[in-house]
Amino acid sequence: MTVLSSRPARPVDPGLVSIALEIAGRLANDASDVIMATAGRGARPEDDTSPFDWVTDTDRTLERHTRRVLTAEFPDIPVFCEDSDEDVASDVEYRWVVDPVDGTANYVAGVPWCAYSLALVDRWGPVVGVVADPYRAQIYAAARGRGMRANGTPVKLGDQAASAIVCTEMTRTGPWPGMGEFISRAAVAGTGVRVLGSKALAVAQVALGHAAAAVLHSYHEWDVAGAVALAVESGAVVLDRRGEDDPLPVDGLLVAMPEVAEEVLAWWQSSTSR
Repeated sequence: MTVLSSRPARPVDPGLVSIALEIAGRLANDASDVIMATAGRGARPEDDTSPFDWVTDTDRTLERHTRRVLTAEFPDIPVFCEDSDEDVASDVEYRWVVDPVDGTANYVAGVPWCAYSLALVDRWGPVVGVVADPYRAQIYAAARGRGMRANGTPVKLGDQAASAIVCTEMTRTGPWPGMGEFISRAAVAGTGVRVLGSKALAVAQVALGHAAAAVLHSYHEWDVAGAVALAVESGAVVLDRRGEDDPLPVDGLLVAMPEVAEEVLAWWQSSTSR
């Protein structure tokens, strides 16, 4: 199995990339301001819904703002959002995907771990991605072939100390099949597994070198596309559950530092094969 990316860099109009990166960064800054102004301050969802399905006024406000700006700037590119779209059309040349508040349960509780995620995607994966990390006052941004930046500072894997942390997230119905076994296998290898409540930030931790890997048993494209852009450009590998190189696999996702990808993949595969 080869875990180093073999995907050729797919060219994209540099003018489109530049304006998309600029607009996405502006939207991420706007979202960060709104989230910090409202987090944990009574923005309650419907009482009879699961925390995994919570939608707040802030989600709706940020979605409307994002749609309005993107539609004005890119009238020919559709926008898909977690809170109002059930499916993402993958047969269009480009699409925007946005999660206004990734980690809504944390946001409602005032737990400092949620994000705004936005990506421009084509048939080969993310073209531009931004993730706002409001509580750390960070905007992470990346564009295909242009690298990753955190608040404007370039980020590249390789200079960081090895991490002993792997991130994962539960599914909407609870732990994913084999999750307990996966955590046990990681522990035996001296690695701690963290479930923190934001898929976007879980993947971003790998891009930043804070976590060795992130395993997502299931996800929606808008959950992670922005963070996957960061990971690819920082030098992480992105694999499906079979170990195949895939920027947005449809059935589970592993994002990892290249040197640990095979080991973490083996934990995942053996945990879910029973």
